[in-house]
Amino acid sequence: MFTTSFQALGQRIATLRKHQNLTQAQLAEYLEISQQHMASFEKGIRKLPASMLPRLAQLFGVSVDELVGLIDTAAKRGPVPKLQRQIEQVALLPKAKQKFVSEMLETVIQQAAH
Repeated sequence: MFTTSFQALGQRIATLRKHQNLTQAQLAEYLEISQQHMASFEKGIRKLPASMLPRLAQLFGVSVDELVGLIDTAAKRGPVPKLQRQIEQVALLPKAKQKFVSEMLETVIQQAAH
């Protein structure tokens, strides 16, 4: 079957999203779009705006070149460490919940330092 570059990009995004244990809905919320819109990107039905590429690359911990398939090192990566996945998932939470998690971490770090 013929795969367009948009379909290939969508497949890479879906793979990277799944490696980070994110749902389409969580990723869509992060990008401030609907889950249906995200699904159409992953299927290659819609063209992903170039303005979203840097945010996606940063979230997935890859370069934009890796994300768009110019460099194929994303497939060679091992599993994302648990702490990194948790931090990335916290970044998807609403601001109030992010603040709560941040304050909790600060308390734990301060207690561990004493």
